[in-house]
Amino acid sequence: MSSAVRFWEIDSLRGVAIIMMIAFHLLFDLNYFLGVGIRVGSGFWLYFARATAAIFIVLVGISLTLSYSRVKSKTKKELWAKYAKRGAKIFSWGMAITLLTWLFLGEGTIFFGILHFIGVSIMLAFLFVRLRLLSLALGIFLILLGVFLQRFSFSFSWLAWLGLIPANIYTLDYFPLLPWFGVVLAGIFLGNSFYLGGKRKFRLPELSKNSAVKLLSFLGRRSLFIYLVHQPVLVALLHALRILIQSN
Repeated sequence: MSSAVRFWEIDSLRGVAIIMMIAFHLLFDLNYFLGVGIRVGSGFWLYFARATAAIFIVLVGISLTLSYSRVKSKTKKELWAKYAKRGAKIFSWGMAITLLTWLFLGEGTIFFGILHFIGVSIMLAFLFVRLRLLSLALGIFLILLGVFLQRFSFSFSWLAWLGLIPANIYTLDYFPLLPWFGVVLAGIFLGNSFYLGGKRKFRLPELSKNSAVKLLSFLGRRSLFIYLVHQPVLVALLHALRILIQSN
């Protein structure tokens, strides 16, 4: 969306999620690289991470409805090409992360993380972007199905991307379609309910000039770039910190 038609509440909420993501990854990196013993895989921090992901993913669905409302005059072929290209671009960034984690980490390689998931979801969600109630019903079903499937493990890995979790899986970032695509569909329902036709259907004070909102919106508009660069920056800083500690 161009800056003239953006909604400050969506950009700033994505900015909040960016800050939450960086905070969680900092704690994770402190534990992973420096062994500080923070329990990021259970309790409060586990739910914090899931809430962060849920914000990002529901905003994917809302943003798709806003994007669609501004280009729906195009042919179905043109629209599909647009979303397929966007989804493929994000998925390719996910594959780059797969390669980098395989080369530099080995154990814990990310094979279907958040960018893989978002890329595929953008292409799939195009089929539902106009279907408000169906998106809600199917979204609830997929979330419940995905939660149910998490109770089981499977002896094969070729459907891990779908949500059939292999036994003894270890990956640093994992977002299968079940249940997370259901969250995208919930976002489509919200977008079609509260931003029908690309217009806000509820009242909010105009806070786009507020300093805090402007900062959060700035972060939200650059979420992909920040996602791609924040971990290398955090790791470099922690590596420098470890060298400093060891030298003393």
